[in-house]
Amino acid sequence: VALTHAGNMIRALHFVFKVGDRFRTAEFYRKVLGMRFLRHEEFTEGCAAACNGPYQGRWSKSMVGYGPEDEHFVLELTYNYGIGRYAAGNDFAGIVVSATRADLDRALQSGWPTVIPEGASDVVVVQSPDGHRFELTMASQYSIGDSSKAGQSRVAAVRLASSNLDATVTYWRDLLGFCLLERDAAKATLQPGAGQCRLEFFQLPGANPTVERAKAYGRVAFSCPADALPGIQAASERAGQKVLTPLLSLDTPGKATVQVVILADPDGHEICFVGDEAFRQLSQVDPKADSLLDEAMAGDKSAEWFAKRGGKADA
Repeated sequence: VALTHAGNMIRALHFVFKVGDRFRTAEFYRKVLGMRFLRHEEFTEGCAAACNGPYQGRWSKSMVGYGPEDEHFVLELTYNYGIGRYAAGNDFAGIVVSATRADLDRALQSGWPTVIPEGASDVVVVQSPDGHRFELTMASQYSIGDSSKAGQSRVAAVRLASSNLDATVTYWRDLLGFCLLERDAAKATLQPGAGQCRLEFFQLPGANPTVERAKAYGRVAFSCPADALPGIQAASERAGQKVLTPLLSLDTPGKATVQVVILADPDGHEICFVGDEAFRQLSQVDPKADSLLDEAMAGDKSAEWFAKRGGKADA
């Protein structure tokens, strides 16, 4: 049974990256992509839903994007103080940003390494300090028209690998109720609702390919009515699919408590479902986000501390 009922129940929220160098990462998102920080939160111990990965100790979460989380698909940057680098797999293929000519010019003039694909005049490709690929494109299929219109996300697509597109489509369309927009032998494009960020799954080559998520693996988050969360978990269990974190409540100091369920698709891509009502309270833009992040970076002496002890760990 598809979980999207009453039209448009599921809302695409964000994709989670682990980052090893907050300073260069903040510079990249601000200077190259032209995003702004929406909220920043510091934690003293690991997340009960493994938001920061399977790590204990101090970590932080920074939300960054082109506008408020109520209306835009954004990125969540998690930083573990003791880890400087994460081994990358083949699971993540890129983020597509619906761009203007000014966005392309900003990236090209930023001093950051850029690539213009051969024969393209309306695409610029850049990589974050952790190697995450961003494609800034003016291509019409990613155009959102008026970028200020509510519900139209400038982060247009997340690209992920699939070992078996048939299994991927069965999971995302038939179990989770996503719309299948496009499908051929090499690619499947799905979306929870019109105007929202798409998921583009690419078939890995070879006879029996494997999606290797390594240590840098991310997570994609969606919201739904809180009272739908038990049904999402139950449907996944009935289908024999993985439930990584059964329904639980997550606290953020001084902010709203949210309920979440964490699933995994057949290739292990992590999927967070969060109760929409509380998440809208939690995710309000904090006007102090930039200063909170800058203060945390200025006070972060972890590099010096670990340098005296052999350097930060590689995950």
